[in-house]
Formats: sequence, structure tokens, C-alpha cells
Amino acid sequence: MKPIIEFCISNLASGSQRAREVLEKDPNLDIVEYGCLGYCGKCFDSLFALVNGDVVVGGTPEQLVDNIYQYLEENPMF
Repeated sequence: MKPIIEFCISNLASGSQRAREVLEKDPNLDIVEYGCLGYCGKCFDSLFALVNGDVVVGGTPEQLVDNIYQYLEENPMF
């Protein structure tokens, strides 16, 4: 079972698209895009993604990618 990384389409338009493009190259991740994830406050304030259901944020797309990989390292699925 692969980790699931979920993106909000509005947040993608705000800058997290670059993070998504990097993460999509990783065959060990499942990347999903939704119209809205219901985290409008986070979406307005920062770049974010849900990683296995938990919010991970970053100030830049690169920082978001780094924070996602750090989260996955600190929270293994098994």
C-alpha cells in the first residue's frame, strides 16, 4: 500500500502544482487531486497537502515536498 498524497485544486493554482509535479515522479506515492479538501483556512494561508489524511504545509513548493517526505519518514505506514 502506497502513501496517499491529496491536493486541493485551489491550492494547486496557488503554487502547490510544482510540488505535485515532483511527487508524481515518485512511483512509491499515490497522488490524488480534489476540487476541495475542506481546509480553506490552510489553503488560503499556505501550500499544503494531505498525507495519509494528515495536513502537511510548506512555504514554498520545494519546502512542501521536503516536509511531505519528512512526514513519511517520521510516520511509516507499517
